[in-house]
Amino acid sequence: MKLEGRLAIITGSGRGIGKAIALAMAREGADIVIADIIEENAKNTAEEIKKLGRNTIAIHADVSKREDVQRIYNETFKIWDKNNVKLILVTNAGITRDALFIKMTDEQWHEVLGTNLTGVFYCCKIFAPVMIENKWGKIINITSIVAKTGNVGQANYSATKAGIIAFTKTLAKELSFSAPITVNCIRPGFIKTPMTDAIPEKVKDMITSRIPLKKMGMPEDIAKAAVFLGSDDGDYMTGTVVEVTGGLDM
Repeated sequence: MKLEGRLAIITGSGRGIGKAIALAMAREGADIVIADIIEENAKNTAEEIKKLGRNTIAIHADVSKREDVQRIYNETFKIWDKNNVKLILVTNAGITRDALFIKMTDEQWHEVLGTNLTGVFYCCKIFAPVMIENKWGKIINITSIVAKTGNVGQANYSATKAGIIAFTKTLAKELSFSAPITVNCIRPGFIKTPMTDAIPEKVKDMITSRIPLKKMGMPEDIAKAAVFLGSDDGDYMTGTVVEVTGGLDM
């Protein structure tokens, strides 16, 4: 198994892409920390992972709050030895608060930045020292196709996802000074998730017609890329944006 002996901490892993990544990494032998703002979802994912025979815990957390991310750290290292761990961090938690720019409120702007970008900063800030100490680590940040294309009604969301890419590249350079730590991001396209399920069918059909592969992606498509980056197969990749879009952004 590609991830045997590794511990993956995955935010926003109670459903959708995060859950798919958690299950895929567990199947490849990793122990999993499930962190999600919806506690019931986190617990349900953890139960599925236990059935795969892996060690796991579920933690209720809002990554926009530094104290919650610190609690993920504290709860994790009550169980696993932080001085002897091969750590994978997947920052997947994200929200939308859509509105046209001219009507967007300060609250909508700051709430999305808080979870989608500041949350990534907190997670990396708190867990990167463990990777440095152990001379090993892999960080996988989840961005979005709108980081490249923008999207009407999503000035806040697009800005955060573009920010993640710049943050990833900078962190890849800085952490390489200390240890062989890789920092990459995955840029999903139009993926079937609870978030996209809320989009009207006519809009989905319009978007799908623009995808060269003529279909939406599945969360498992993103999970495969995450497993690759978290395994030895991705050892010579850092500062990279892995596009899983079905060709939508060509």
